[in-house]
Amino acid sequence: MNKLDYKKAFKELYLPKNSPSIIDVPSMTFAIIDGEGDPNGEAFKLATEALYSFSYSVKMSYKSNFKYSIMIRQPDFLTEELFERFITEAKNKKANAYIDKIRFDAITEGLCCQMLHIGSYDAEPESFEIMRQFCRDNGYERTCLKHREIYLSDPRKTEVHKLKTVLRFNVRKIQYI
Repeated sequence: MNKLDYKKAFKELYLPKNSPSIIDVPSMTFAIIDGEGDPNGEAFKLATEALYSFSYSVKMSYKSNFKYSIMIRQPDFLTEELFERFITEAKNKKANAYIDKIRFDAITEGLCCQMLHIGSYDAEPESFEIMRQFCRDNGYERTCLKHREIYLSDPRKTEVHKLKTVLRFNVRKIQYI
């Protein structure tokens, strides 16, 4: 789910000029509470609070719907048999229920757009926007919302503004007819 800033995406609707203009307002979805009475009264205040509370939950839902696959590149000599051996060794060294969740797999990513993001993980949307614009300017389009984050810095030992992360998502060349 993408976070959408309606004020930026629909400037003509939410940031009109100081002079009258004619616009064509598209169909849009809304959360609605019907009522009647004084807009300065308690009922209107409670209805407004309810709508903002609901809308905030919707807006922040993208932060609670993350799915992830954490991975570390392994050397080419690692086979399925060696993988099983090292899983057993790791479990014997330190108890951690997540060791049993580790799987061994090969991944082919294919054509991607990527860039180095430096700074807080919370600021990654700015880098993704730069990547999106780059793709648009160069005739590529993103193929899905899934992306990779390759952490080059250890967040336990690196100041937030110095964190380095490779951001990557799959793309395809746009075919013009």
